[in-house]
Amino acid sequence: MSAPTRKRRWFTICAITATAALVAVPAGAAAGPDGGPFGARALARLAAERGQSVGAARPEAKAEDDGGGGDGGDDGNEADEIAEGADQYAEARTSPGVVAPGAYGAAWTDLTNLPSTGGRWRNVTDLPYNSDDPRYRDYDSNSSGGSGNVTGRMAAMAADDDGYVYAGSAGGGVWRSRTGGGHWQPISDRLPSQSTGALALDGTGRLWLGTGEATTNADAYLGSGVYVLSDPHHGTFATRSRVGGDELESTTIHELRFGGGKVWAATSEGVWSHSTKKLTGAWKLEFAPNPDYLPGGSLANDASAAYKNIANDIAIDPKDPSKVVLAVGWRSGDDYNGFYTKGSDGTWTRITSGLGDLPADADDVGNVTFARSADGSRYYAIDQSPEQLNTNPDSGLEGIYVSKSGSPTGPWTKIADYQGLAADGSALTSSGYMPGVQAWYNQFLAVDPANAEHVYAGLEEVYETRDGGTSWSTVGPYWNFGFPCWSIDPAKQTGDCSQTTHSDQHGVAIGSYHGRSFVYVGNDGGAYRRPLDGSQDASGHATDWTSLNDGTIDTLQYYSVGVGKDLAYGGVSVTGGLQDNGQSILRSNDKVMGSDFGGDGGDTLTDPANGCNIAEEYVYLAVQVTQNCAVNDGSWVTDPSRITSYNVAPADNATGEARFIAPITADAKNSSTWIAGGRHIWVQTHGYAIRSGDEWTSVYDLGAGRTATAVAASGGKVYAAWCGPCNNQGFARGISVGNADGTGWHDITLPGTGADGTVPNRYLAGFAVDPKNADHVFLAVNGFSRHWTEGPGAGVGHVFESTDGGTTWKDISKNLPDVPTNSAVVTPNGGLAVATDLGVVYRAPGRTTWKRVGSLPAVAVLQLKLSPDGRTLYAATHGRGIYTTDVRDCH
Repeated sequence: MSAPTRKRRWFTICAITATAALVAVPAGAAAGPDGGPFGARALARLAAERGQSVGAARPEAKAEDDGGGGDGGDDGNEADEIAEGADQYAEARTSPGVVAPGAYGAAWTDLTNLPSTGGRWRNVTDLPYNSDDPRYRDYDSNSSGGSGNVTGRMAAMAADDDGYVYAGSAGGGVWRSRTGGGHWQPISDRLPSQSTGALALDGTGRLWLGTGEATTNADAYLGSGVYVLSDPHHGTFATRSRVGGDELESTTIHELRFGGGKVWAATSEGVWSHSTKKLTGAWKLEFAPNPDYLPGGSLANDASAAYKNIANDIAIDPKDPSKVVLAVGWRSGDDYNGFYTKGSDGTWTRITSGLGDLPADADDVGNVTFARSADGSRYYAIDQSPEQLNTNPDSGLEGIYVSKSGSPTGPWTKIADYQGLAADGSALTSSGYMPGVQAWYNQFLAVDPANAEHVYAGLEEVYETRDGGTSWSTVGPYWNFGFPCWSIDPAKQTGDCSQTTHSDQHGVAIGSYHGRSFVYVGNDGGAYRRPLDGSQDASGHATDWTSLNDGTIDTLQYYSVGVGKDLAYGGVSVTGGLQDNGQSILRSNDKVMGSDFGGDGGDTLTDPANGCNIAEEYVYLAVQVTQNCAVNDGSWVTDPSRITSYNVAPADNATGEARFIAPITADAKNSSTWIAGGRHIWVQTHGYAIRSGDEWTSVYDLGAGRTATAVAASGGKVYAAWCGPCNNQGFARGISVGNADGTGWHDITLPGTGADGTVPNRYLAGFAVDPKNADHVFLAVNGFSRHWTEGPGAGVGHVFESTDGGTTWKDISKNLPDVPTNSAVVTPNGGLAVATDLGVVYRAPGRTTWKRVGSLPAVAVLQLKLSPDGRTLYAATHGRGIYTTDVRDCH
């Protein structure tokens, strides 16, 4: 599969309709198919690649056809980078087996019981992050698209009529606002899971939290169950407020619904219920279509077990709470997909007829979201179709439906499809990327409590109907690029267009503040609101969206961090790559962060001597470089010579032979020598002056089917870790060592069993090289040890040490909790700091045991870097921004 390129830049064919034709394109700025300088960032290229992928086999069939050597346990259905990134993120933590329930909970307990180092963490990204910052309108920026201030992905929203709003983030916990949005406070930091699946207020005003994000976008985490907060205006969630026992631990929760004195939970392990009055006692499993695949079942260790009991939503008849309809199904298709109801004999059976337009066939029922009106007269539903996902390059949306009887059993009438939504003011009108193309990932529905025919629907965009679906408006378009009102004018946020929301909608709520009703939406850019009966322009676009991401809520999901001296203002410049929020840049005098690259931001290189020399990876080794922080007023639109960021991707980007977040690094002794890893190990020696991907040289071929997972270099000695296959079907890993000049390359012999202290057969995530001795190197190993992972050679241990250049390794994990580790760095005093999925640990020089560094929430730390002077440790968290601590306090 060629490298997907989801929403990095704006449309190839319509972004510059008002300007003269563009002629000369600078070196490194590859031209798009229309001759414009949009190259690898064009949405049109994504559309073409997605079109090539339709018709791919289902995951189960793909694994069989590949003879166990496929390139993903649940990919093959979407070229969309979200799906591929999800698969690869999960692979690192689960391969070569299936992780048993309770793994993260046990790790969190062990981590909190470790002794702590001195010092405290300080958040450096807790200030507004303006995705439209006019300072950064270079070639690869999304600035002026209209999203405004952003933060990390919001999975769920809740709001009441007293001005209280609750935002549940994908990886940074739950946040509360007392002012109708803004001035946020975290309220779930004491929980062992900061991943939100569902938020809901019950009829008594209690706030219910289902942990474990259920978008099947696996850069979020399994949860630890359901919690309830009896006084959400003032209280905070605590472990003692968990509902029931551990039945829902290590699941994801898509929705929580109330009816008949019960709370119902749609989870990754079926549908469960619990009394809303007595919160103790076990959860009841109401329905699981394939119980043998549940934990403890005979097929629990099967590679497809995680996809065999996915429940998406529950619809409860408001007139008769005993009538319940379950929406059950895996996004990519399975025989069990469908709608279920309980028969007179008390068993759940699939509904095969009588639904009207709402499909009953398994091929057409995937991810589903329900919503009902307050008066009980209407039920609404969104349905994503596995068949559409597999065969239609334009959209996976089957449709939006209404039951005018108010009963979830219907009959249902279709009131929207993707073609109709595209014609109603959508920004997604290009073949290959139209409304609902990611309906498996982003969905919400909400009905105006005062008007049963006033509905908000969320897919990639936000849609509104005021007449029960007869007509729709795209009130929150994907972005403003391509609209006649758009302009790159640096004096304006988005030309003459009104602000829109960030794309990819996940959560919605309706509430009031000071007597005025608002709709609140949560998406990949955070939280936004507008008046419930807001205004629209002539195109049906809302004119009154407000970003609620005021800097007090930092849920940014970093993959990487880079630090360099700020030569213009003193101090340091801090940058980092983010899930769907580009590359942030924080100069030393900034009160607002800017975004100098758009889309997804992967790995990062920053020149320690000059923080404006930046190399930023998009995905799949699509590397860009700038030597001025990508500061640009947008004048490149009419004068391409003004472009100051350059596409310098090595060849594995074009062939798709690199991982979603692929590793790049600079030699610790020579910042002009870079190493990048895909199938090949690539080296370039021009540093930040590189201007073309042709300047990379392949110094080693890891082999067909293998891709690099980590690289490191010091003084010309290079370490490269790889996997291939990287999923549960035949997982293999290894380490290759050689020199940057191409000499001396060889594969290290690693025992395949992971036994007796040898390096486990799990994902190898990172190296840390001793700056005093290139043969002294440390290795961070992801996944869980054998106790939690049922798979061949899972082994034990997470941190290993070699003193002979990687030839032999010793397990130095000792008292380190059994938790996936992601990155490591050797501190100037010879200590070792390690980033894990639940925080940072440290081993002092001369010691053998580990301490917990400070006190972070249960958030994944994906990368560690040192400041140019080595005194400050920077931690890129995937859900709570970037933190720093003084290295001297780690003792």
